[in-house]
Amino acid sequence: MLQIGKFQELRIDRETGSGLFLQGTEEEDQVLLPGKFMPQQFEIGDIIKVFIYLDNEGRPIATTQEPFLQRDDFGYLYCSEATKVGAFMDIGIDKELLIPFSNQSRSLEAGDWAVTYMYLDEKTNRLVGTTRFTNILSNEHVEVQRGDKVDLMVSHFSDLGANVIINKKHNGLIYKDQIFEDLREGDKLPGYIKRVRGDGKIDVLLSPEGYKSIEPNANYLYEELMANDGFLPLHDKSEPDKIQEYLGISKKSFKKAVGALYKDRKIELTPKGIQLKD
Repeated sequence: MLQIGKFQELRIDRETGSGLFLQGTEEEDQVLLPGKFMPQQFEIGDIIKVFIYLDNEGRPIATTQEPFLQRDDFGYLYCSEATKVGAFMDIGIDKELLIPFSNQSRSLEAGDWAVTYMYLDEKTNRLVGTTRFTNILSNEHVEVQRGDKVDLMVSHFSDLGANVIINKKHNGLIYKDQIFEDLREGDKLPGYIKRVRGDGKIDVLLSPEGYKSIEPNANYLYEELMANDGFLPLHDKSEPDKIQEYLGISKKSFKKAVGALYKDRKIELTPKGIQLKD
């Protein structure tokens, strides 16, 4: 069965003047990959990974372009055009995503960015976007507990701090006094559950509580090193602007984080930068 709004691996069935017809597991699961997306080299029977969407006529179409998000997921999207029917968001493929006015938590204009959820509308069988998450996120049955490492996405900011989406399922909050790095709307990053309150509200931290008691940025620096093959070209002589560019924190905070990791024998300090120990 063709999965609208998802990546799928399909078999090349035949070539036509319009492109390649791809075959799914069922006989009726055929979809066109337009000629402009055809690979330079292929053979009939090859398996190819494609994204499936509907064209303006409501017909399934395949593309090798990679969208910024798939169906039933969140993304931080750019509004390319606001029209009488709603806002059109760039999702990284030729076809843009419509957010109808009824799905907008605030009125979107061309040039705006917004955290957006993409889903398949049951009535039209088309991909639709929404910035209203009331029916998508719920804290009624919380599936996380204190200390859990979770995936976060910053949805918006309030006077209390950063409101985040937890594991694509729950709402959470990072209080202002617990934010020790530069956060922006749409950021995706790991976090840790500090507390699940009796009313279902969830408090979130950016670092494990154990590390936080030592130095709040130590875990952040450690994870940045892990994400960069264990090395960062920064040291105590680095200019503050360079540290800000790489990590989004002040030089003072950087030196404290380095000190904490060095004391725990997690890193080595070299003339070229910081290296994780094996």
